[in-house]
Amino acid sequence: MRNKIVVIGSLNYDIILKLPHFPKTGENVLANEAAFSAGGKGANQAVQAAKLGVPTYMVGCVGTDSHGDELIASAKKYNLNVDHVRRVDEVTGMGVVNAIEDGSVFAGIVKGANFAVTRADVDEAEDLLREAAIVILQMEIPQDVNEYAIKKAKKCGAKVLLNAAPAAPISEDSLKELDILVVNEVEAGFYLGRDIVGEGLDTKEMGLSGAKELNSRYGCNVIITLGSLGSVVCESGEAVFLPSKKVKAIETTGAGDSFIGGVGYSLMQGMSLTAACEFATCCSAITVCRLGAQDSMGTLEEVKDFIRNYRD
Repeated sequence: MRNKIVVIGSLNYDIILKLPHFPKTGENVLANEAAFSAGGKGANQAVQAAKLGVPTYMVGCVGTDSHGDELIASAKKYNLNVDHVRRVDEVTGMGVVNAIEDGSVFAGIVKGANFAVTRADVDEAEDLLREAAIVILQMEIPQDVNEYAIKKAKKCGAKVLLNAAPAAPISEDSLKELDILVVNEVEAGFYLGRDIVGEGLDTKEMGLSGAKELNSRYGCNVIITLGSLGSVVCESGEAVFLPSKKVKAIETTGAGDSFIGGVGYSLMQGMSLTAACEFATCCSAITVCRLGAQDSMGTLEEVKDFIRNYRD
């Protein structure tokens, strides 16, 4: 029975600094607040799915340092299975996140143990892949491992969702094997070879046309997230725009990951991709109203309450 989500990807220890503005070159800015949080795109997406109640399994690597200990403990707290998270003699991956008062985020990422993930780690998880409905991947582990994982997951009969973030070259053959490709507006521009945001561009219309083009090029369903605007979904060749929910954002760390975890949960419930993205938009709306990534993500009951009570 395919009742699991398997996430193959990154786990990071995040240091979040709340700044009044982004520093100019040579400028020191006093942070208003500092927070520490479990993060990494892979772990964030896995935790959101787990908090929504889906049996979720993480495949990745952390160091043998104290940060690795904290990431393992945090994942277990949210009922994320970490039996396939390997401890390695590398520093644990780290994110230094600058959260600006207007809600925007700038981050620097230390690869660390995330780049110790190998094809052998994917092979070790083969039994899980055979029981997975969905396998979720990102771009914070080596690309040859991602390409191998895509092939392996498809061979095992699972659907594959790739969050191509941060954007990096990956073989066209691998992209054509995907069921779902998820990118933000900048990443979409990378794969399209042209900007879809910028002066004089209608981001919504560019997102719709970009999603259709990516769908036509690679044959998979496509989601382009457009930050505070919302998202574009191209399902079976038809593209629609889904607006974001109007909330008072504190900071956006993990919002995109929350969205993907919400998509994974929704697809497990038999929703269409478009309906899954509508549900996932509510997950993101909760996440941006709190500080941090995994701690800020909503449970299923919280998301249901949000949906019941939300008013435009």
